[in-house]
Amino acid sequence: MEGTIFKIVEFQHVKPGKGGAFVRTKLRRTSDGNVIDRTFRAGEKFRSVHTEARKMQFLYADGTDAHFMDTESFEQIAVPETVFAESLQWITPSSEVDVLFIDGEPSDLQIPSSVDLTVAETDPGLRGDSVSGGGTKPATLETGAAIQVPLFVEIGQRIRVDTRTGEYMARA
Repeated sequence: MEGTIFKIVEFQHVKPGKGGAFVRTKLRRTSDGNVIDRTFRAGEKFRSVHTEARKMQFLYADGTDAHFMDTESFEQIAVPETVFAESLQWITPSSEVDVLFIDGEPSDLQIPSSVDLTVAETDPGLRGDSVSGGGTKPATLETGAAIQVPLFVEIGQRIRVDTRTGEYMARA
């Protein structure tokens, strides 16, 4: 759209009683991650974009770039961490991910909707904390992601996290 590539985050097709149908969207710019709201008339056309998903292995992140290796050709690429910042907090080194290429440039990571990670740091639970007790405490995971976990979760335990919302789901 206007020479810029966007990813559709949300959309809603609206057919009012009077007038033509339109689509309300929430779009994320692939270059910097900014989100905008835009409304389009039904039937509006856009130029097609060549997309390709390649299975790659996440090697490591060095503070500026994230390094990936193509599992078929063993070719390595370095992508600025800012491009994948949101997704990188849910993957560990040497895990396989699908990297989405748009017009030949890496632009997004396709990660599972939930991942199992180890709790690296959290406050100790207090006596009497149980599943039914409710309440949460902050925890840092092995990837560096900070989330809220129930009071009974301890350091070293593996937990399942929803990657879309960043919420604790269950013990793994």
